[in-house]
Amino acid sequence: MAQLSTNAKAMVSAVVNNADNKSTWTTSWHGAGAAEFDLRSDTMTKPTPLMLEAICQTTLLDDVFNEDPVTNEFQEHVAEITKHEASLLVLSGTMGNQVAIRSHLAQPPHSVLCDYRSHIICYEAGGVSAWTGATVQTVTPKNGVYLTLEDVKKHAVLDDDIHHCPTKLISLENTLGGTIMPLAEAKRIVEWAHSNDIKVHLDGARLWEAVVAGAGSLPEYTSLFDSVSLCFSKGLGAPMGSIIVGSKDFIKKARWFRKSIGGGARQTGVIAAAAWVALDVTFGTDPNGQTGKLAATHEKAKRVADLWTNRGGKLEHPVDTNMVWLDLEASGVGPNDLAEIGKEKGLQLLGGRVVIHYQVSDEAISRLEQVFDAALKGDFKRSEDTSKPYGSR
Repeated sequence: MAQLSTNAKAMVSAVVNNADNKSTWTTSWHGAGAAEFDLRSDTMTKPTPLMLEAICQTTLLDDVFNEDPVTNEFQEHVAEITKHEASLLVLSGTMGNQVAIRSHLAQPPHSVLCDYRSHIICYEAGGVSAWTGATVQTVTPKNGVYLTLEDVKKHAVLDDDIHHCPTKLISLENTLGGTIMPLAEAKRIVEWAHSNDIKVHLDGARLWEAVVAGAGSLPEYTSLFDSVSLCFSKGLGAPMGSIIVGSKDFIKKARWFRKSIGGGARQTGVIAAAAWVALDVTFGTDPNGQTGKLAATHEKAKRVADLWTNRGGKLEHPVDTNMVWLDLEASGVGPNDLAEIGKEKGLQLLGGRVVIHYQVSDEAISRLEQVFDAALKGDFKRSEDTSKPYGSR
Protein backbone atom coordinates (compact mmCIF):
# COMPACT_ATOMS: atom_id res chain seq x y z
CA MET A 1 0.00 0.00 0.00
CA ALA A 2 1.35 3.38 -0.96
CA GLN A 3 1.87 5.87 1.84
CA LEU A 4 -1.11 8.13 2.50
CA SER A 5 -0.84 11.34 0.53
CA THR A 6 -2.36 14.61 1.69
CA ASN A 7 -2.26 15.83 -1.92
CA ALA A 8 -5.58 14.53 -3.13
CA LYS A 9 -4.91 14.93 -6.85
CA ALA A 10 -1.61 13.06 -6.54
CA MET A 11 -3.38 10.35 -4.58
CA VAL A 12 -6.08 9.90 -7.22
CA SER A 13 -3.52 9.92 -10.05
CA ALA A 14 -1.43 7.30 -8.28
CA VAL A 15 -4.47 5.07 -7.83
CA VAL A 16 -5.53 5.35 -11.48
CA ASN A 17 -2.01 4.87 -12.82
CA ASN A 18 -1.39 1.78 -10.70
CA ALA A 19 -4.53 -0.06 -11.71
CA ASP A 20 -2.66 -3.36 -12.08
CA ASN A 21 -1.68 -3.48 -8.41
CA LYS A 22 -4.67 -5.35 -7.01
CA SER A 23 -3.06 -6.98 -4.00
CA THR A 24 -5.00 -4.90 -1.49
CA TRP A 25 -8.37 -5.07 -3.22
CA THR A 26 -11.08 -7.36 -1.98
CA THR A 27 -12.60 -9.71 -4.53
CA SER A 28 -16.12 -8.40 -4.00
CA TRP A 29 -15.17 -5.18 -5.81
CA HIS A 30 -13.96 -6.93 -8.98
CA GLY A 31 -16.08 -7.12 -12.11
CA ALA A 32 -19.36 -5.42 -12.91
CA GLY A 33 -21.43 -8.20 -11.37
CA ALA A 34 -25.18 -7.65 -11.53
CA ALA A 35 -24.63 -4.13 -12.91
CA GLU A 36 -23.63 -5.66 -16.26
CA PHE A 37 -27.22 -6.75 -16.84
CA ASP A 38 -29.10 -3.94 -15.08
CA LEU A 39 -30.60 -1.43 -17.52
CA ARG A 40 -33.08 0.22 -15.16
CA SER A 41 -30.90 3.26 -14.46
CA ASP A 42 -27.32 4.48 -14.65
CA THR A 43 -27.40 4.57 -10.84
CA MET A 44 -27.10 0.76 -11.02
CA THR A 45 -23.35 0.78 -11.57
CA LYS A 46 -21.01 -1.09 -9.25
CA PRO A 47 -18.17 0.83 -7.56
CA THR A 48 -14.78 -0.23 -8.89
CA PRO A 49 -11.54 -1.48 -7.31
CA LEU A 50 -9.96 1.88 -8.20
CA MET A 51 -12.57 3.59 -6.06
CA LEU A 52 -11.86 1.21 -3.20
CA GLU A 53 -8.15 1.89 -3.49
CA ALA A 54 -8.82 5.63 -3.38
CA ILE A 55 -11.01 5.16 -0.30
CA CYS A 56 -8.23 3.16 1.37
CA GLN A 57 -5.74 5.97 0.79
CA THR A 58 -7.97 8.95 1.56
CA THR A 59 -7.78 11.35 4.47
CA LEU A 60 -10.21 10.89 7.36
CA LEU A 61 -10.62 14.26 9.01
CA ASP A 62 -13.84 16.10 9.84
CA ASP A 63 -15.65 17.95 7.05
CA VAL A 64 -18.13 19.67 9.39
CA PHE A 65 -15.05 21.49 10.72
CA ASN A 66 -13.89 21.94 7.10
CA GLU A 67 -10.68 20.06 7.91
CA ASP A 68 -10.55 17.08 5.53
CA PRO A 69 -7.80 17.61 2.90
CA VAL A 70 -9.16 15.30 0.20
CA THR A 71 -12.67 16.74 0.49
CA ASN A 72 -11.37 20.31 0.42
CA GLU A 73 -9.06 19.70 -2.54
CA PHE A 74 -11.80 17.90 -4.44
CA GLN A 75 -14.21 20.80 -3.87
CA GLU A 76 -11.55 23.24 -5.08
CA HIS A 77 -10.91 21.07 -8.14
CA VAL A 78 -14.58 20.88 -9.14
CA ALA A 79 -15.02 24.62 -8.61
CA GLU A 80 -12.03 25.21 -10.89
CA ILE A 81 -13.16 22.96 -13.75
CA THR A 82 -16.69 24.42 -13.65
CA LYS A 83 -15.43 28.03 -13.51
CA HIS A 84 -17.05 28.83 -10.17
CA GLU A 85 -15.59 30.25 -6.98
CA ALA A 86 -16.45 27.38 -4.67
CA SER A 87 -18.26 24.08 -4.31
CA LEU A 88 -19.82 21.90 -1.62
CA LEU A 89 -19.98 18.12 -1.45
CA VAL A 90 -23.44 16.74 -0.60
CA LEU A 91 -24.76 13.24 -0.14
CA SER A 92 -27.21 13.04 -3.04
CA GLY A 93 -28.58 14.83 -6.08
CA THR A 94 -31.80 15.62 -4.25
CA MET A 95 -29.88 17.13 -1.36
CA GLY A 96 -27.85 19.20 -3.82
CA ASN A 97 -30.93 20.62 -5.52
CA GLN A 98 -32.78 21.30 -2.29
CA VAL A 99 -29.85 22.97 -0.55
CA ALA A 100 -29.14 25.11 -3.62
CA ILE A 101 -32.74 26.22 -4.03
CA ARG A 102 -33.09 26.95 -0.30
CA SER A 103 -29.88 28.99 -0.40
CA HIS A 104 -31.19 31.14 -3.26
CA LEU A 105 -34.63 31.85 -1.78
CA ALA A 106 -35.00 34.06 1.25
CA GLN A 107 -38.49 35.36 1.86
CA PRO A 108 -41.96 34.48 0.49
CA PRO A 109 -43.84 35.31 -1.59
CA HIS A 110 -41.64 33.72 -4.20
CA SER A 111 -41.94 31.07 -6.89
CA VAL A 112 -39.67 28.67 -8.73
CA LEU A 113 -40.23 28.12 -12.45
CA CYS A 114 -39.27 24.74 -13.95
CA ASP A 115 -40.15 22.18 -16.61
CA TYR A 116 -43.22 20.15 -15.61
CA ARG A 117 -41.11 16.95 -15.77
CA SER A 118 -38.31 18.29 -13.57
CA HIS A 119 -36.85 16.12 -10.86
CA ILE A 120 -37.27 18.90 -8.28
CA ILE A 121 -41.07 18.81 -8.67
CA CYS A 122 -41.73 15.17 -9.58
CA TYR A 123 -39.20 13.16 -7.56
CA GLU A 124 -38.00 15.12 -4.54
CA ALA A 125 -40.89 14.51 -2.14
CA GLY A 126 -42.21 18.06 -2.28
CA GLY A 127 -38.95 19.40 -0.92
CA VAL A 128 -39.03 22.78 -2.62
CA SER A 129 -42.32 23.78 -1.02
CA ALA A 130 -41.48 22.14 2.31
CA TRP A 131 -38.10 23.83 2.71
CA THR A 132 -38.71 27.21 1.09
CA GLY A 133 -42.44 27.93 1.17
CA ALA A 134 -42.18 28.69 -2.54
CA THR A 135 -44.81 28.05 -5.16
CA VAL A 136 -43.51 25.86 -7.97
CA GLN A 137 -44.67 27.03 -11.40
CA THR A 138 -44.37 24.17 -13.89
CA VAL A 139 -44.14 24.82 -17.62
CA THR A 140 -44.75 22.51 -20.56
CA PRO A 141 -42.23 23.24 -23.34
CA LYS A 142 -43.98 24.19 -26.56
CA ASN A 143 -41.50 22.17 -28.61
CA GLY A 144 -42.18 19.09 -26.47
CA VAL A 145 -38.49 18.62 -25.72
CA TYR A 146 -36.88 21.41 -23.68
CA LEU A 147 -37.80 24.82 -22.30
CA THR A 148 -37.07 27.87 -24.42
CA LEU A 149 -36.82 31.51 -23.46
CA GLU A 150 -40.25 32.05 -25.01
CA ASP A 151 -41.72 29.39 -22.68
CA VAL A 152 -40.08 31.03 -19.69
CA LYS A 153 -41.13 34.59 -20.56
CA LYS A 154 -44.72 33.47 -21.06
CA HIS A 155 -44.99 32.03 -17.53
CA ALA A 156 -42.57 34.06 -15.41
CA VAL A 157 -44.14 36.55 -13.00
CA LEU A 158 -42.24 39.84 -12.95
CA ASP A 159 -44.77 42.31 -11.54
CA ASP A 160 -45.45 43.32 -7.92
CA ASP A 161 -49.20 42.83 -8.05
CA ILE A 162 -50.19 41.55 -4.61
CA HIS A 163 -52.34 38.84 -6.20
CA HIS A 164 -49.31 37.23 -7.85
CA CYS A 165 -46.32 35.20 -6.68
CA PRO A 166 -43.14 36.65 -8.24
CA THR A 167 -40.64 34.37 -9.97
CA LYS A 168 -37.35 34.54 -8.05
CA LEU A 169 -35.65 31.39 -9.35
CA ILE A 170 -35.65 29.39 -12.56
CA SER A 171 -34.50 25.77 -12.23
CA LEU A 172 -33.42 24.08 -15.45
CA GLU A 173 -32.39 20.43 -15.89
CA ASN A 174 -29.82 19.03 -18.29
CA THR A 175 -30.12 16.32 -19.34
CA LEU A 176 -33.82 15.84 -18.63
CA GLY A 177 -34.78 12.23 -19.26
CA GLY A 178 -31.66 11.92 -21.40
CA THR A 179 -32.66 14.88 -23.59
CA ILE A 180 -30.23 17.76 -24.05
CA MET A 181 -31.01 21.44 -23.53
CA PRO A 182 -28.83 23.21 -26.12
CA LEU A 183 -26.15 25.52 -24.79
CA ALA A 184 -27.45 28.47 -26.83
CA GLU A 185 -30.94 28.14 -25.33
CA ALA A 186 -29.61 27.85 -21.80
CA LYS A 187 -27.60 31.02 -22.39
CA ARG A 188 -30.66 32.91 -23.69
CA ILE A 189 -32.69 31.95 -20.62
CA VAL A 190 -29.96 32.82 -18.12
CA GLU A 191 -29.20 36.19 -19.70
CA TRP A 192 -32.87 37.14 -19.70
CA ALA A 193 -33.33 35.93 -16.12
CA HIS A 194 -30.35 37.90 -14.85
CA SER A 195 -31.60 41.04 -16.61
CA ASN A 196 -34.76 40.64 -14.54
CA ASP A 197 -32.99 39.92 -11.23
CA ILE A 198 -33.93 36.21 -11.31
CA LYS A 199 -31.44 33.53 -10.22
CA VAL A 200 -30.99 30.38 -12.28
CA HIS A 201 -30.10 26.95 -10.89
CA LEU A 202 -29.15 23.96 -13.02
CA ASP A 203 -29.95 20.42 -11.98
CA GLY A 204 -26.96 18.99 -13.81
CA ALA A 205 -27.10 15.49 -12.37
CA ARG A 206 -26.48 14.18 -15.87
CA LEU A 207 -24.85 17.24 -17.41
CA TRP A 208 -21.85 14.98 -18.04
CA GLU A 209 -23.90 13.19 -20.69
CA ALA A 210 -24.80 16.38 -22.56
CA VAL A 211 -21.15 17.42 -22.56
CA VAL A 212 -19.92 14.05 -23.84
CA ALA A 213 -22.56 14.16 -26.58
CA GLY A 214 -20.91 17.33 -27.90
CA ALA A 215 -23.49 19.91 -26.77
CA GLY A 216 -20.84 22.10 -25.16
CA SER A 217 -17.96 21.84 -22.73
CA LEU A 218 -18.47 21.45 -18.99
CA PRO A 219 -17.38 25.02 -18.14
CA GLU A 220 -19.36 26.49 -21.04
CA TYR A 221 -22.53 25.14 -19.41
CA THR A 222 -21.73 25.46 -15.72
CA SER A 223 -20.31 29.00 -15.87
CA LEU A 224 -23.68 30.33 -17.07
CA PHE A 225 -25.60 29.49 -13.92
CA ASP A 226 -25.76 30.93 -10.41
CA SER A 227 -25.57 27.38 -9.08
CA VAL A 228 -25.23 23.88 -10.50
CA SER A 229 -25.67 20.49 -8.88
CA LEU A 230 -23.62 17.65 -10.37
CA CYS A 231 -23.96 13.99 -9.48
CA PHE A 232 -21.20 11.39 -9.23
CA SER A 233 -23.39 8.30 -8.71
CA LYS A 234 -25.46 8.67 -11.90
CA GLY A 235 -23.51 7.62 -14.96
CA LEU A 236 -20.10 8.25 -13.42
CA GLY A 237 -20.49 5.25 -11.13
CA ALA A 238 -19.37 6.50 -7.71
CA PRO A 239 -21.09 4.79 -4.77
CA MET A 240 -22.63 8.08 -3.62
CA GLY A 241 -22.29 11.83 -3.67
CA SER A 242 -23.12 15.03 -5.55
CA ILE A 243 -21.70 18.53 -5.47
CA ILE A 244 -23.02 22.12 -5.70
CA VAL A 245 -20.99 24.88 -7.34
CA GLY A 246 -21.50 28.62 -7.02
CA SER A 247 -20.06 31.80 -5.56
CA LYS A 248 -18.18 31.81 -2.24
CA ASP A 249 -21.05 33.59 -0.48
CA PHE A 250 -23.58 31.17 -1.94
CA ILE A 251 -21.58 28.10 -0.88
CA LYS A 252 -21.11 29.54 2.62
CA LYS A 253 -24.87 29.82 2.92
CA ALA A 254 -25.38 26.39 1.34
CA ARG A 255 -23.06 24.81 3.93
CA TRP A 256 -25.35 26.19 6.63
CA PHE A 257 -28.49 24.76 5.03
CA ARG A 258 -26.75 21.44 4.32
CA LYS A 259 -26.08 21.19 8.04
CA SER A 260 -29.70 22.07 8.89
CA ILE A 261 -31.08 19.08 6.97
CA GLY A 262 -28.61 16.57 8.38
CA GLY A 263 -26.13 16.69 5.52
CA GLY A 264 -23.09 17.56 7.61
CA ALA A 265 -21.29 14.25 7.21
CA ARG A 266 -18.02 13.77 9.04
CA GLN A 267 -15.20 11.78 7.37
CA THR A 268 -16.27 12.68 3.83
CA GLY A 269 -12.88 11.82 2.37
CA VAL A 270 -14.27 8.36 1.62
CA ILE A 271 -16.99 9.95 -0.54
CA ALA A 272 -14.75 12.54 -2.18
CA ALA A 273 -12.00 10.07 -3.06
CA ALA A 274 -14.31 7.65 -4.86
CA ALA A 275 -16.10 10.52 -6.57
CA TRP A 276 -12.80 11.91 -7.83
CA VAL A 277 -11.89 8.58 -9.41
CA ALA A 278 -15.34 8.41 -11.01
CA LEU A 279 -14.91 11.93 -12.39
CA ASP A 280 -11.45 11.31 -13.84
CA VAL A 281 -12.05 7.80 -15.18
CA THR A 282 -15.68 7.80 -16.31
CA PHE A 283 -16.13 11.41 -17.46
CA GLY A 284 -12.48 12.10 -18.17
CA THR A 285 -9.94 14.76 -17.39
CA ASP A 286 -10.74 17.05 -20.33
CA PRO A 287 -13.60 19.59 -20.34
CA ASN A 288 -15.44 17.76 -23.14
CA GLY A 289 -15.37 14.32 -21.53
CA GLN A 290 -13.68 12.64 -24.47
CA THR A 291 -11.06 10.76 -22.43
CA GLY A 292 -13.57 8.89 -20.28
CA LYS A 293 -15.98 5.98 -20.69
CA LEU A 294 -19.29 7.76 -21.25
CA ALA A 295 -19.08 8.21 -25.02
CA ALA A 296 -19.31 4.45 -25.54
CA THR A 297 -22.60 4.36 -23.62
CA HIS A 298 -24.16 6.76 -26.12
CA GLU A 299 -23.15 4.51 -29.01
CA LYS A 300 -24.70 1.51 -27.27
CA ALA A 301 -27.89 3.48 -26.62
CA LYS A 302 -28.20 4.26 -30.33
CA ARG A 303 -27.62 0.58 -31.04
CA VAL A 304 -30.44 -0.35 -28.66
CA ALA A 305 -32.76 2.16 -30.36
CA ASP A 306 -31.93 0.64 -33.76
CA LEU A 307 -32.57 -2.88 -32.49
CA TRP A 308 -36.03 -1.74 -31.37
CA THR A 309 -37.03 0.30 -34.41
CA ASN A 310 -35.66 -2.25 -36.90
CA ARG A 311 -38.22 -4.67 -35.46
CA GLY A 312 -41.06 -2.20 -35.91
CA GLY A 313 -40.96 -0.64 -32.44
CA LYS A 314 -41.62 3.06 -31.92
CA LEU A 315 -39.61 5.54 -29.83
CA GLU A 316 -41.05 8.25 -27.57
CA HIS A 317 -38.06 10.55 -28.05
CA PRO A 318 -34.92 10.75 -30.18
CA VAL A 319 -31.86 9.27 -28.46
CA ASP A 320 -29.59 12.17 -27.45
CA THR A 321 -27.44 10.44 -24.84
CA ASN A 322 -27.58 7.21 -22.84
CA MET A 323 -31.36 6.83 -22.43
CA VAL A 324 -33.71 5.08 -24.83
CA TRP A 325 -37.44 5.73 -24.37
CA LEU A 326 -39.50 3.01 -26.03
CA ASP A 327 -43.08 3.88 -26.92
CA LEU A 328 -44.59 0.66 -25.62
CA GLU A 329 -48.23 1.54 -26.26
CA ALA A 330 -47.62 2.55 -29.87
CA SER A 331 -45.58 -0.62 -30.32
CA GLY A 332 -48.34 -2.87 -29.00
CA VAL A 333 -46.38 -3.86 -25.89
CA GLY A 334 -47.70 -3.88 -22.33
CA PRO A 335 -46.18 -1.47 -19.78
CA ASN A 336 -44.34 -4.15 -17.82
CA ASP A 337 -43.85 -6.79 -20.53
CA LEU A 338 -40.18 -6.03 -21.06
CA ALA A 339 -39.46 -6.39 -17.36
CA GLU A 340 -41.15 -9.80 -17.27
CA ILE A 341 -39.41 -11.08 -20.40
CA GLY A 342 -36.15 -9.59 -19.19
CA LYS A 343 -36.26 -11.71 -16.02
CA GLU A 344 -36.23 -14.81 -18.19
CA LYS A 345 -33.08 -13.53 -19.92
CA GLY A 346 -31.33 -12.43 -16.73
CA LEU A 347 -31.89 -8.70 -17.36
CA GLN A 348 -33.25 -6.00 -15.06
CA LEU A 349 -35.65 -3.71 -16.94
CA LEU A 350 -38.37 -1.26 -15.94
CA GLY A 351 -41.14 -0.02 -18.20
CA GLY A 352 -40.08 1.46 -21.50
CA ARG A 353 -36.96 3.31 -20.36
CA VAL A 354 -33.70 1.56 -21.18
CA VAL A 355 -30.65 3.21 -19.62
CA ILE A 356 -27.15 2.34 -20.74
CA HIS A 357 -24.30 2.84 -18.29
CA TYR A 358 -20.62 2.13 -18.84
CA GLN A 359 -20.77 -1.33 -17.25
CA VAL A 360 -23.58 -2.64 -19.49
CA SER A 361 -21.93 -5.36 -21.58
CA ASP A 362 -22.32 -6.51 -25.18
CA GLU A 363 -23.80 -9.70 -23.78
CA ALA A 364 -26.51 -7.65 -22.07
CA ILE A 365 -27.33 -5.94 -25.37
CA SER A 366 -27.52 -9.35 -27.06
CA ARG A 367 -29.99 -10.55 -24.42
CA LEU A 368 -31.98 -7.33 -24.80
CA GLU A 369 -32.30 -8.09 -28.50
CA GLN A 370 -33.95 -11.39 -27.59
CA VAL A 371 -36.32 -9.53 -25.24
CA PHE A 372 -37.31 -7.19 -28.07
CA ASP A 373 -37.93 -10.14 -30.37
CA ALA A 374 -40.29 -11.80 -27.87
CA ALA A 375 -42.14 -8.57 -27.02
CA LEU A 376 -42.67 -7.31 -30.56
CA LYS A 377 -43.65 -10.67 -32.02
CA GLY A 378 -46.57 -10.75 -29.61
CA ASP A 379 -45.50 -14.11 -28.16
CA PHE A 380 -45.75 -12.70 -24.64
CA LYS A 381 -49.08 -12.08 -22.93
CA ARG A 382 -49.55 -8.33 -22.76
CA SER A 383 -49.58 -6.93 -19.25
CA GLU A 384 -52.58 -4.79 -18.30
CA ASP A 385 -50.80 -3.18 -15.35
CA THR A 386 -50.79 0.58 -15.96
CA SER A 387 -48.85 1.59 -12.84
CA LYS A 388 -45.89 3.87 -13.42
CA PRO A 389 -42.85 1.62 -13.09
CA TYR A 390 -40.04 4.16 -12.96
CA GLY A 391 -39.00 7.67 -12.09
CA SER A 392 -36.59 9.97 -13.90
CA ARG A 393 -33.63 8.73 -11.90
